[in-house]
Amino acid sequence: MKTLYLMRHAKSSWDNAGLADHDRPLNDRGRRDATFMGGIARERAILPEIIVCSTAERARQTEELFCSSAGFDGVSAVESRIYEASVGRLAEIVSVIGPEFGTAMLIGHNPGMEGLIYYLTGSIEPMPTAAIAVIELRIGKWADIDAGSGQLAGVLRPKQLIER
Repeated sequence: MKTLYLMRHAKSSWDNAGLADHDRPLNDRGRRDATFMGGIARERAILPEIIVCSTAERARQTEELFCSSAGFDGVSAVESRIYEASVGRLAEIVSVIGPEFGTAMLIGHNPGMEGLIYYLTGSIEPMPTAAIAVIELRIGKWADIDAGSGQLAGVLRPKQLIER
């Protein structure tokens, strides 16, 4: 059994219209939500052993704030292929995670995050910015990831958690 956490990057800034999409940073709400979700992850023991993050600036900033707030001390890697990735590409990225890791997190973008949830679990779930999906995979090694190999354990959405 493996556990995969999927996190969509936090809310990004559109203040600089001339900035390339890949280079957009987080806005104030995004920084707050990424930090908040790291605290939620720490409280609920949702801490991966490895995080694989998109190279996009907003994803990297999300990872940094999340990790700092969560107290994450595992392995971190960046993967350029997560940016604008198809579901197949995301599954391929997951499939090469080292066998020594029982839990992993991808930090990336929509529509890929929502698509991967559907591919793995058959569930249609909205992934607003900074949301974290928890997927229990019925596999012994990451290379065995396939359509329907997972069960959605839940989705944590910042707005819903803040309202409680």
